[in-house]
Parts: sequence; C-alpha cells; structure tokens
Amino acid sequence: MKKLAIALVAGATVAASLAAVPAEAQRRGGSTSIQGSGGRGGTLSRSVNRQPGSTSVTRGIQTNSGRGSTTTRGGSLANGTYSGGATHTTNNGTTWGRSTTATGNGDGSGSFSSTATGPNDRTGTVSGTVSTTPPQN
Repeated sequence: MKKLAIALVAGATVAASLAAVPAEAQRRGGSTSIQGSGGRGGTLSRSVNRQPGSTSVTRGIQTNSGRGSTTTRGGSLANGTYSGGATHTTNNGTTWGRSTTATGNGDGSGSFSSTATGPNDRTGTVSGTVSTTPPQN
C-alpha cells in the first residue's frame, strides 16, 4: 500500500510539472534539404508555435532555382470566439488566403463569417447563423 501511495504521489508530481511547462516550450520546427543532380533540389521548412488559446504554423518550400511559396495558418480561441485563417504567398509576391470567425451566441446558436481572397484580389464572403434546433415548417 505504501508503494502505491508513493507511486501516486510521484505520478501526480510529474503530471503537475508537465502541466506547468510554459507554452514557449511547445515550439517545434525544422527544415529538410533535398538535393539532386544538376543543381536541382530545394528546402522544405516548418515551424509550429503553440500558445495558450492559439496556434500558428508556417510551412515553406524553396527550390534551388528561386521558386517557392510560404503558407502561414493560425487560429485562436478566446471568450467563445474562434478566429483563424491562412495566407499563401509565392516568391513572386502572389498572395491568396482565407479568414474565418465563429462565435457561440449563448443561446445554443452560433454565428460565422468566412472570407476568401484569390490571387487576383477578388474576395468572397459567406456568413450566417446556425442553430442546434431544426427550423419549424
């Protein structure tokens, strides 16, 4: 019984110390270079940053010939509202992406708005409210 109590206390101590790890310790990332013959190849990279209530990820690919793109995605949740999106950018400056916001209204329904922007700067938005109860006929 004493060994079980010691094991439980040790387990609780480890769990508490892991829970106390600051969010900065949750950064991850790296890169990989792939090279072929004749100077062909490129580099892939990825970086993840997790903070309490939010996450962002950046991924990129760059070729030896100077072509490439970068994608950044992120999202956060605070006070019942989610906000997130993604942006894609090529080396020549072409950019496109999307953004979304969703909120719980407190009555069982939720509101959302999502906007997408194309590489030609045209945008489209969809928004609305959803309910947990089906509409009455």
